[in-house]
Amino acid sequence: MKYKYVKDLTSDVMFEAYGKDLKEVFENAAHAMFETICHDVEPKDKREVTVRADSVEELLFAWLQELIAMVDIEEMFFSKFEILSIENNELKANVYGETTAPEKGETVVKAVTNYGYKFEKTNEGYKVTVSLDI
Repeated sequence: MKYKYVKDLTSDVMFEAYGKDLKEVFENAAHAMFETICHDVEPKDKREVTVRADSVEELLFAWLQELIAMVDIEEMFFSKFEILSIENNELKANVYGETTAPEKGETVVKAVTNYGYKFEKTNEGYKVTVSLDI
């Protein structure tokens, strides 16, 4: 299982994402978030992303926040996420998508919130719990 939705509140959507390693959990968290944001997006255009934080837990938070900002600033929806590296609390990735279109939009996600946020190392790899302000 890559991810599942945990709660669907009035102003928040919560999901858990899983991965056998850091790259996979970061990619799956992005997929879960963009399933909320949009649908049927073709991975036509590539963007490079670099994000830094003080810890790996904060890095995941920053990664998702950066992707939300890119929806607004670059007016793009994304459907493919390729984590190139996660080293020294810095992430480098390529993300793929296309220009936003009203017919492909689902829910406007304003931010990742601290509510219920959890980053865990498990026997199988990693599990994150993320809440999105919608």
